[in-house]
Amino acid sequence: MFEVWIEHWANSTGLKSWMLEAFAILLIALVLEWLARRVLHRLQKLAGKTNNPWDDAIVSAARPPLSLLIWWMGVSTAARVVVPSDSENVLFEQVFLGALQQLGFIIALGWYAMRLTSAMEVNLVKRNGRDHERLDETTINALCRIIRIAIILTTTLVVLDTLGVSIKGLLAAGGVGGLAVGLAAKDLFANFFGGLTIFMDRPFKVGDWISSPDKDIEGTVEKIGWRQTTIRRFNKRPIYVPNATFTTIVVENPSRMTHRRIYEVIGLRYDDIEQVREITRAVDALLRRHEAIAHDQIIMARFDVFAESSLNFFIYCMTKTRDWAEYHAVKEDVLLLIADIIEQHEAEIAYPTSRMLLEPQDPELQEVLKNDIAS
Repeated sequence: MFEVWIEHWANSTGLKSWMLEAFAILLIALVLEWLARRVLHRLQKLAGKTNNPWDDAIVSAARPPLSLLIWWMGVSTAARVVVPSDSENVLFEQVFLGALQQLGFIIALGWYAMRLTSAMEVNLVKRNGRDHERLDETTINALCRIIRIAIILTTTLVVLDTLGVSIKGLLAAGGVGGLAVGLAAKDLFANFFGGLTIFMDRPFKVGDWISSPDKDIEGTVEKIGWRQTTIRRFNKRPIYVPNATFTTIVVENPSRMTHRRIYEVIGLRYDDIEQVREITRAVDALLRRHEAIAHDQIIMARFDVFAESSLNFFIYCMTKTRDWAEYHAVKEDVLLLIADIIEQHEAEIAYPTSRMLLEPQDPELQEVLKNDIAS
């Protein structure tokens, strides 16, 4: 029916039938692409009304690849019509144009998979800020990067196989070349595997406050890349640390602490030695009834040492809060309450002092001083 219609229009217009067939195919591709965009636009609105991040990503990722696929297939099919069907062009039509159609499908599918992965990453990160069950943003980014790398490698290998390139020979050549590249770029690969270790072990994630006693590294993690990690210091200056560094240093992650510790040493005068026991007991009772102190953790207030100019006792406890500013407010309240307890017991906080004993060399004067002291 289609061929009869084309032949009729060719006779009526004086044009070649292959020209009308190619035009009709391109016109059909145009209509299909317009319909596809309208349908996907409608599906996008419906998907936006749901809380599921998958449907949004599936629909939004399909629009450009689907348009590419429709036009690619339309142009390649029109090319089959344009090429004369004779024995000289059979190989060109069957091999080249057939491979061209397969490439269009492979590239469109790979592009769709890449866009779907990126859309899922964005949707999951956005949803992460609203959900009570938060996902690790660093893990999301790492998994999506690994998936994108796998998609690129798979698409490249399939394209090469479709073009007739021997993958076995390529892999063999790549092994020799990879050895040379590996020796030349060992630091680059060390950083890559260091980043992979961070993603797998997850000693920290984006947003964590980390520090290292081995290196001058302390701040908030802003980005974890495949080669380096960006850390923002508390003075707002960024530092860029190669990922391989984290495989050889100790990393402390204060963001994952369960409590904050209050450990202070307080000194009393030697004149207040009789009040030390009562003061430490009162301070211990204070810590155990304080609302901001974690009562399921160790709480201690004990006399510790006879110092040079003071009788030292220490306090040891944990706060319920992990917030830095709130912790210091709690610590301030505790220390001031301890000062009140010391004052209530008519004692004083010691400060460094020293006493000097002068003895006269004259025996008679020494005897007079002794008699004065005795009297």
